[in-house]
Amino acid sequence: MQSATSSSVPDRTRAGARVDATRQPCSPPRRAGFAPDRFVARVLSIPVGAVLLVLAAATAAQPAKVPRVGYLAAVSASADAPRLKAFRQALRDLGYVEGQNINVEYRHRDRDFERLPEVAAELVELKVDALVAVTTNAALAARKTTGTIPIVFMGVTDPIAAGLVTTLAKPGGNSTGITNMAAALTGKRLEFLKRTLPNVSRLAVLWDPQAPGSVPQWQESQAPAKELGLKLHSMEVSRVDRYEAAFNDAIAARNSAVWVTLNPLANSNQKLIADLAIKKRLPSICARGDYAENGCLLAYGPGYSTEGRDGARFLDKILKGAKPDELPVEQPTEFELVINLATAKLIGVRIPKSVLNQADKIIQ
Repeated sequence: MQSATSSSVPDRTRAGARVDATRQPCSPPRRAGFAPDRFVARVLSIPVGAVLLVLAAATAAQPAKVPRVGYLAAVSASADAPRLKAFRQALRDLGYVEGQNINVEYRHRDRDFERLPEVAAELVELKVDALVAVTTNAALAARKTTGTIPIVFMGVTDPIAAGLVTTLAKPGGNSTGITNMAAALTGKRLEFLKRTLPNVSRLAVLWDPQAPGSVPQWQESQAPAKELGLKLHSMEVSRVDRYEAAFNDAIAARNSAVWVTLNPLANSNQKLIADLAIKKRLPSICARGDYAENGCLLAYGPGYSTEGRDGARFLDKILKGAKPDELPVEQPTEFELVINLATAKLIGVRIPKSVLNQADKIIQ
């Protein structure tokens, strides 16, 4: 007789026991409304979305790169002040705030111009994004130091002759900017001088043979002087301590007026030059309005502040991605005649009414 534990239900734990082929492998229970495909898609999409959010947040949190600019001027800070003031104001007008979204490293030298490449190299070592070069001397020093960092020049007499650009329309390198047309305007300056002093026949020309921008002004003086009946006397000065001797030589050579070319040494010594000309009673014609403000009798040329504003405009384009080769060199289109009547009184010169009527500014 069998016990109760040995019923007729098959024991499936014993070896050789039958298996019910109709049963399926165990599956997890499904919840109502559960969609596996949608669930997998959501799981896969979460990491991608999270990564994108993290990257976006990291990008937003990362501060924008603040451009650094090197400003190299082969002129004293005081002589450069009007142009620099206009340059900085123009930068502000364009949305730049120094120390916040732009940093500018300023370097001024009014002597030892042969050391300008060293100063330019110092700026390059600061990893500047662009260089602003004031005067031909500074632009050449910058160009000699780097062939890749963009250079914006101001106060350059003849960028083609200096080798800074190939043509005005297509600079062809890493330099572009504004020319002051100092050489091209020489004839007009001599014309104003002759109209003011019809009896002048001997004219001293104060120029610096070591200044690349001054040389073409001396050269361009020859033809118009001949047409106006002026005999030129060369006053070559490359050191400030030579000015007085040069004026003495000009007087000894019986010159009755002086034409002061635009050059870094003269730019930094405007008052000294004007005082010497007044002392020797030599009427002077200069190339820029600030010279007249410092005592020069007559000055004709582009506005000083205009150049500073234009330089800032060029720099803005460079910082926004433009290449120097894509920016044609610009020439000034507006010029001013400035007359210093206080100087005229001191040296006993009467300015003709026809010249006074053309003056854009008269200093009493």
